[in-house]
Amino acid sequence: MQVDPRTVYPRAWCVRLFLVCLTLSTWVTGVGGSHQSIPPSVVKLWASAFGGEMKSISAKYSGSQLLQKKYKEFERAVRVEEINGLQLVKKLAEDMEEMFDKKAQAMKRLVDAAEEAHLQHEEDPDLQYEYFNAVLINEVDKENNSVELGGRFLLQSNDHFNNLPVNLSLSVVQVPTNMYNKDSAIVNGVYWSEALNKVFVDNFEKDPSLIWQYFGSAKGFFRQYPGIKWKPDEHGVIAFDCRNRKWYIQAATSPKDVVILVDVSGSMKGLRLTIARQTVSSILDTLGDDDFFNIIAYNEELHYVEPCLNGTLVQADVTNKDHFRLHLDKLFAKGIGMLDIALTEAFNLLSDFNQTGRGSECSQAIMLVTDGAVDTYDAVFAKYNWPDRKVRIFPYLIGRESAFADNLKWMACANKGYFTQISTLADVQENVMEYLHVLSRPKVIDQEHDTVWTEAYIDNTVMLMTTVAMPVFSTKNETKNRGILLGVVGTDVPVSELLKTIPKYKLGIHGYAFAITNNGYILTHPDLRPLYGDGKKRRKPSYSSVDLSEVEWEDRDDALRNAMVNRKTGIFSMEVKKTVDKGKRVLVLHNDYYYTDIKGTPFSLGVALSRGHGKFFFRGNVTVEEGLHDLEHPDVELADEWTYCNTDEYPEHRYLSQIEAIKLYLSGHEPLLQCDKELIQEVLFDAVVTAPLEAYWTSLVLNKSENSDKGVEIAYLGSRTGLSRINLFVVPDELTNQDFLTAEDKEGVFNADHFPLWYKRAAEQVPGTFVYSLPFNSGSENRSVVLASTAIQLLDERRSPIAAAVGIQMKLDFFKKKFWTASRQCAALDGKCSINCDDENINCYLIDNNGFVLVAEDYTLTGKFFGEAEGAVMNKLLQMGSFKRVTLYDYQAICLIFSERSDSAHTLLDPYFALLAAAKWILTELIVFLVEFNLYSWWYSDLTVKGQRSGRPMQVPCDTEYPAFVSERTIKENTGNIDCDGCLKSFVVQQIPSSNLFMVVVDNKCDCSMVEQITMDPVEIIYILH
Repeated sequence: MQVDPRTVYPRAWCVRLFLVCLTLSTWVTGVGGSHQSIPPSVVKLWASAFGGEMKSISAKYSGSQLLQKKYKEFERAVRVEEINGLQLVKKLAEDMEEMFDKKAQAMKRLVDAAEEAHLQHEEDPDLQYEYFNAVLINEVDKENNSVELGGRFLLQSNDHFNNLPVNLSLSVVQVPTNMYNKDSAIVNGVYWSEALNKVFVDNFEKDPSLIWQYFGSAKGFFRQYPGIKWKPDEHGVIAFDCRNRKWYIQAATSPKDVVILVDVSGSMKGLRLTIARQTVSSILDTLGDDDFFNIIAYNEELHYVEPCLNGTLVQADVTNKDHFRLHLDKLFAKGIGMLDIALTEAFNLLSDFNQTGRGSECSQAIMLVTDGAVDTYDAVFAKYNWPDRKVRIFPYLIGRESAFADNLKWMACANKGYFTQISTLADVQENVMEYLHVLSRPKVIDQEHDTVWTEAYIDNTVMLMTTVAMPVFSTKNETKNRGILLGVVGTDVPVSELLKTIPKYKLGIHGYAFAITNNGYILTHPDLRPLYGDGKKRRKPSYSSVDLSEVEWEDRDDALRNAMVNRKTGIFSMEVKKTVDKGKRVLVLHNDYYYTDIKGTPFSLGVALSRGHGKFFFRGNVTVEEGLHDLEHPDVELADEWTYCNTDEYPEHRYLSQIEAIKLYLSGHEPLLQCDKELIQEVLFDAVVTAPLEAYWTSLVLNKSENSDKGVEIAYLGSRTGLSRINLFVVPDELTNQDFLTAEDKEGVFNADHFPLWYKRAAEQVPGTFVYSLPFNSGSENRSVVLASTAIQLLDERRSPIAAAVGIQMKLDFFKKKFWTASRQCAALDGKCSINCDDENINCYLIDNNGFVLVAEDYTLTGKFFGEAEGAVMNKLLQMGSFKRVTLYDYQAICLIFSERSDSAHTLLDPYFALLAAAKWILTELIVFLVEFNLYSWWYSDLTVKGQRSGRPMQVPCDTEYPAFVSERTIKENTGNIDCDGCLKSFVVQQIPSSNLFMVVVDNKCDCSMVEQITMDPVEIIYILH
């Protein structure tokens, strides 16, 4: 068949013309939304080229394929086990119970010694006795002679006590500044309590993990072991009074419900009201987390200090007490005091609250702060409190006048309370304490030596602690019926010691253990942040009352919290959003929680295990000789905060490294050394399996042609047992990021409560892929690095345990060069590319799966969130499902506020400002006089302006809500157009193969600045009380 060429060529020409037009249309922005100016195929080519090269470099220098092969070789020699979470938490609770019991037994020995010493002592009002005063030791006068109650006191730095200079043979005595050092009662108490020195030393020898031991006397002095020098503040004052401490109050009294009545009638104005405020504040100091309270001011009407809490009692935690203190300054005096109405309200309030089943069942009190009472109000007491007298009355008479003292004394005696008169601010603290002796009498008479434990707190060495304490009673026959409390003994237990009992290797990569008090407050939890994040190691105001519901906030019904507070044993499950990398990234996990109580304490213990690889553990087996040989390689390190062997228990072991302790333990020559046999067996196995990496990395270093531009700086490995191997490809001084894998890099190393960040993120990636990230703390542009890590699975199964993770650190500049080089590639036969990332009309970005920029033409965008650079594009990606927004909450946040400068709070808290308070009262009277001359408004407005000008930023606790972003794994590529006032802005998103990265190419010809940026800035949550 013959074909006419005239009919063929025009058709071919038309086809060619159509293809050319189609091709051209892809380079020109069309009117319709379907037109695309950036060819997705080209972006895919760039992404593929960059991904292939980076995986090749990362796999080569990390040794990931070699390590995966080595674990495969041992696959048949290992046994995979599913972790029994309930069995695990019960075993941990038993271990903690044993540890806590050792501390309690030490306190019991101190109690016995103190009560015996007091029994043998005869009070001598003329006793003269020189003792070591904590403030005066090693002080000399102008003639270089030791001052009285000072003397030479040997002090030596001790690493067990945070390198503080201490004396391990003797204790010292601290006396509050407002008390006389040589008062007869104090000298007698110090004299008989010297007997505790021997018990302090014996306790420390029996349990070398003990730290501070002490005796707080009811007389006010504080005996502390080991001896240490105390230093006054800049005013020469030591305001510490042991009787104000939670451990003392909890041990001395039972939980109580308290209503504080404050007289604000006209006679209370001036200095009396100032003293009343200070008295109420001091009463609040004596209340603990097991107590409940409210404050009612009264004149001819009742005024709840916090109107929103009308008719109920609130828990006396730090937050609530501070909140009420803020309202004390708002009290002002006027009118007539109607005490009968106030007493009736207080009795009804206590009765109603008691019927709710909350609060105390055995101890209730009304604190009456007034300058007098015109009646005894026996009719009120007869109706509400007699004959049972369940509510004790504690009147505090304010001022020097005693005209109405008899009525108040009668109230106290008729209602099993105690009367006190407070004439000056300096009298407040000592007189407020008197009620504690009364409330402690039932315990003393019944000889109830209850062991109490406090919630977590931070001591002066910035260590998180809990305290175990026990009361000390007089056992003399003549005082038994009167119930005299001698004081309280206590010892601090670092929370870090609890963490040592927790086998992190059994909890998996994302698993953790946590403990709470009977009030739901956290004792230990990896998400507890008690310090400000400014690097100055400063305590947050409310760090000690962080509730479990504030860190496990996904449990909206408080099911887990309530079960643990009620000391139950059980299992709970929920999906959680765990933040990592300083809260900037989020991992969505499904956790199973196992919980039980710790007997003999008010604490409950929980264990969280993440489903999937987090529920499985495997056991390997190698000979001790093999394992020790490979464990002693110079590139091997063990997790510093994990307990392979307990080197703290005996002084002779404290200077051993964990590897040295393991060797000593395996030699069998040190029977006193206690080690985790199971963990040691597994770390020996990991040492053997990972040993070939050392030779592999060394060969790369020796091959000079490799890594010639020194782009790759470090290769690192971490195993499930806390074993690490590190190899440097450059000399240490040439490292771009000097902190990585050091103690300074808290998130990058194995800690007592978490695996390294790079390990955790790698474990959640698809097996065989690398996670690339830019550390947020890596500093300025020329100091930045990129980390690449990948997880090593034991088996080719979805639920396989993660055996290890490996990775590399490379220079950001090196990483960037690879990216820009890849983005210049194209498929054109002549090598002339129509588009590349150098073009002025497009912007190219490399972002990670959480939306953070790793590479951009504008280097100032490095490390920032992509939504800040391209808000319109990020918004479109969220709409298209390429990324999703995850809402997070931070209930331990710190917000910046501006407040007027005020010394009122300082005045309220410091009894040494009585003179200033008096002057303030005189000025107040003067102002009343000035009102008549119309000068007050002028003077007041001037002060207001000055107050506003002196406003300064303050960091205060707050709750915040903020977003995090996560890419959708199933969407590998996407294209889109954005209408910016009639101009279509196009973009292409392409996943980088074998990574967590995305290349984003954006057409920049349109101005989309009118579209708001998307940021991760937190927003404070404002609560509205109804």
